[in-house]
Amino acid sequence: MEITEIRRLIDLEDTHRWFRERRAVLRAEVRGLGQARSRPGRALDIGAAGGGNTRVLAEAGWDATAADPSEEAAGAARARGLTTVRADARALPFEPSSMDLVTAFDVLEHVQEDYLVAEEIARVLRPGGHALIAVPCDMTLWSAHDAAVGHVRRYGRDSLTVVVERAGLEVERVWSWNVLLRPFVAMHRRRSAGSDLRRMPALVNAGLSAVVRAERYLPVRSLKGVTLFLRARLRR
Repeated sequence: MEITEIRRLIDLEDTHRWFRERRAVLRAEVRGLGQARSRPGRALDIGAAGGGNTRVLAEAGWDATAADPSEEAAGAARARGLTTVRADARALPFEPSSMDLVTAFDVLEHVQEDYLVAEEIARVLRPGGHALIAVPCDMTLWSAHDAAVGHVRRYGRDSLTVVVERAGLEVERVWSWNVLLRPFVAMHRRRSAGSDLRRMPALVNAGLSAVVRAERYLPVRSLKGVTLFLRARLRR
């Protein structure tokens, strides 16, 4: 991702409905994982950017580390008081079996060798540890936005599952997110000439957030959305 896009992401991640509502999904998932353990353990947030998701992990009690290949992003996360390393997701600077949880939101689609990232996630996880992954879904939604932010591909459920399972992880769940807004996003992306990462009017941001929050109470996770979430576990 170009440095201008990284800076824009860091600037927007605290307020933009996309990042804010996605953190709510992460918060719910890690709460469940933490409750299943005697206490939260070590967590690694790959592709952390400014550390928005890393902060969710830390607030939930995890010993969390932000990792990002960009010095700009790593510096922003470090400035927010987070433990941070600059690292390529294809060669993580951590010992095998050293993490209880790895998150990788909007990472795999940026890497040609996505299988190497999945293998690294499996390598650093302890047996029984979990991975939470989010990727953009469905190549029919491919647009100038994807090219502008450095995407290599968008995923289907099967293609994402194959990459994760070949790395030795056991997929527990795959679900769609941003389902209700998919028609709006598809229409907007067809007219898009570049990145969609931009500040929007507060009322529009709030309205779109409300639509995304409604998905928590509706049976739509099996339908097509804009993003795919996956939760996997390293076999014991």
